[in-house]
Amino acid sequence: MKMHSFPRTNRRAFLKTAGAAALAAPVLIPGRVLGAEGQTPPSEKINLGIIGCGGMGRANLGACSNQPDVAVTAACDVWEARRDAVVEQFKGSCRGYRDFREMLQQKNLDAVIIASPPHWHALHAVAACEAGKDIYLQKPMTLHVAETFAVRNAVRKHKRVSQVGTQIHASENYRRVVEYLRSGNLGAVGAVRTFNVMNQTPKGVGTASQKTPPEGFDWDMWCGPAPKREFNRTLVNDAYYHCSWMDYSGGWTPGMAPHIIDLPIWALDLGFPLNTSSAGGRFLLKDDGDAYDNHEVLWQYPNLTMTWMSSLTNSYGFDFHGEPKPQRRLGIYFHGANGTLFSDYGMFKIVPEGDKMAGLKAPPKSIPPSPGHEREWLNCVRSRQQPSCNVDYHARVDLPVTLSLLSLKLGRSVRFDPAAEKIVGDAEAVRLAVPAYRAPWKFPAEYVPA
Repeated sequence: MKMHSFPRTNRRAFLKTAGAAALAAPVLIPGRVLGAEGQTPPSEKINLGIIGCGGMGRANLGACSNQPDVAVTAACDVWEARRDAVVEQFKGSCRGYRDFREMLQQKNLDAVIIASPPHWHALHAVAACEAGKDIYLQKPMTLHVAETFAVRNAVRKHKRVSQVGTQIHASENYRRVVEYLRSGNLGAVGAVRTFNVMNQTPKGVGTASQKTPPEGFDWDMWCGPAPKREFNRTLVNDAYYHCSWMDYSGGWTPGMAPHIIDLPIWALDLGFPLNTSSAGGRFLLKDDGDAYDNHEVLWQYPNLTMTWMSSLTNSYGFDFHGEPKPQRRLGIYFHGANGTLFSDYGMFKIVPEGDKMAGLKAPPKSIPPSPGHEREWLNCVRSRQQPSCNVDYHARVDLPVTLSLLSLKLGRSVRFDPAAEKIVGDAEAVRLAVPAYRAPWKFPAEYVPA
């Protein structure tokens, strides 16, 4: 499935912005290049495509397409009805494709949103990079350790602008938490605890009655590099349901941990973990899925430990519990020498250790507001800077997740050498870190040195 790069024009060079300004504010387009009605001329627009026209992809596409400097020119999905809906929405500029390889050969295409099911992310991202397209890649970035590095190295080699769709990273609350952690007020942090819980008992996602694909749905292509199983209508509904099947999502840890462990990795500037221990299983749910319903992970870093808890069978939320009824809850705890800070997406609170924080003031705001996760990426497509959640940064978020899945599969801890970027002392773990794709799909091994 080797793709070939296509030459890129210099028609956007005049819109380059300087350094960090591209990360903090919308692009200012000089008046002389605007049309009579103040619109960006078609020749200067970012030609955008999408792979995966489901709910999350359509949301990302909407956030981009409502920008004046974007034209939607390509849509790819193996489900004809979803693909045609996007083509109809952007009638006159958008062409539809069933096969992403054909779409990536379209010459009036600069950048691609990748919102396909997670088992496709690595191949779609590598192929887009090889075709010379910048990428907005939905999370989880990948599902396997070797895929983490294949995507990162493909972005590096082909010099692509990349953003991973952890949109919570753009929130004001996350910025304030990062500032507080970096102020030193909390003291040295020795432990971080993270969690995402909900209660799907007893029936989980249920049992689907439809066992044949709808008309215009290419089930073999949907399964792609993953094992092909009997069609299940629930599975293909949207990303929420993907998380109940291991082969296509890796479960709820890849589904939610990228949003949540992103905060401590950003705030504490964590690298790759030294050791990953993972345990869990499918204990209570009885539905069509096969992914774990409880998962516990312990990551060891040089100077701290970080834990993750995922439960689909109980939704107790600790300090975030609130109203006593089942609902999805999540949180992050930073345990420092001077106190504990706990946070979710929208708030944070501090619990001092006695009087150790007496007289300390909250740090001033120092991280600029985001123009929006998608807009930041579009700015960087123009400036050729890298946005805040670029693949190089996000590999530090993705690798702990893929290592946790590997540890769960092996039933033992996995040691990792961050300097060498290799698994240490476990030949079986090294072998299983590389996914075995279903023929004719092949893992892009050229991006992962032996």
